This record gives sequence, C-alpha cells and structure tokens, in this order.
Amino acid sequence: MIARGLILTAVACCFSLSPAFAQHQHGGGGAGGTGGSHGPAMSNGAAGHGSADASKGAASSSPTTLLTKNTKLDSNLTSKLQSKGLLPAGTDLKDACAGFKNLGQCVAAIHVSHNHDNISFACLKADMTGTPPATGTTCPAGTGSSKMSLGKSIQTLSPKTDAKEAANTAQKQSDADIKDAETQS
Repeated sequence: MIARGLILTAVACCFSLSPAFAQHQHGGGGAGGTGGSHGPAMSNGAAGHGSADASKGAASSSPTTLLTKNTKLDSNLTSKLQSKGLLPAGTDLKDACAGFKNLGQCVAAIHVSHNHDNISFACLKADMTGTPPATGTTCPAGTGSSKMSLGKSIQTLSPKTDAKEAANTAQKQSDADIKDAETQS
C-alpha cells in the first residue's frame, strides 16, 4: 500500500513538472535575426518549422553535408540561383557554401553580394566562416580573422550600408529560395 502511494506520488510529480520542461522559446535569435543560433534561413517560420526533414537538416547539418545527401535540393537550388544571376554557371553550390554554419546563412550571403555591388561574396564568406579570403580576392585588412554574423560582416565590409536591412532582406530572399527549391524536390 505504501509502495503504491509512492509510485502514484512520483507519477503525479512527473506530470506536474513536464510542462515546465516542455516550454522553451523558439525564434530568430540575435539583433534583426542576423546573429541567431540557427542562422538566416532558420528564423521564425519558413525553413525552421515547415517542410519536414530537409528543413530540419538545414538547421543541423553543414550546407555541404545537406546538399550531398539531398541531391535534388542541390540541383534545384543551384539552378534557381544561377537562373537569377546569383551564382555563376558551373559553380558548385556545395563548394560555395563550404564552411558556413547552415545553408540559409550561405544563400543569404549570396543574396547580399548580389544586392550590394560593393560587398563581395568571398569577403562575406571569409568573415562569416572565420577563414582567410580566397586567393586573389581583394578584401579589407582583417577580413576572415574571426567569425561574425551576416549583419556584422556587412557592417564591417560596407559601413555606409544599412546592415540590418540588408541582412533582413537577404534572409527573406534566402528563405524563399530554399523553400521553393525544397518544394520542387
């Protein structure tokens, strides 16, 4: 009788505590969504909570791993970016996105470099991945010396550009491109 009472008490205690453990915030992260833990494509909706496994993979896998595992997404997204003039013909998206935290972050950087002629993708990539710029690339001194968010990189590379607006616009474009490429898969 005492053992049964202890079991019931323990079960009741577990049920009363479980809602507290289940409640945690989801969201876009840092200032203007540019520095969050999920990166640009993972904030508030689009790729963060929607279409099944590809979106989940985008949050937890490197772009190279994700695109290697999902060849249809790789093909569709590469074609889409090339048709918009964002990615030069013959460019391998897996190579372009190597080193980025997630696919959305890479595609947003591609959009920023296209939207702002004075900001090169190679310099953004160096800053966002914390690696030296590619050989032959002309970037300001110190580029790639530490990892930074998309917004911070824009601000550093082009101080006169509204970094928050540029990052938000690119994030929305990235989310739309990835979502569209996923639905074609």
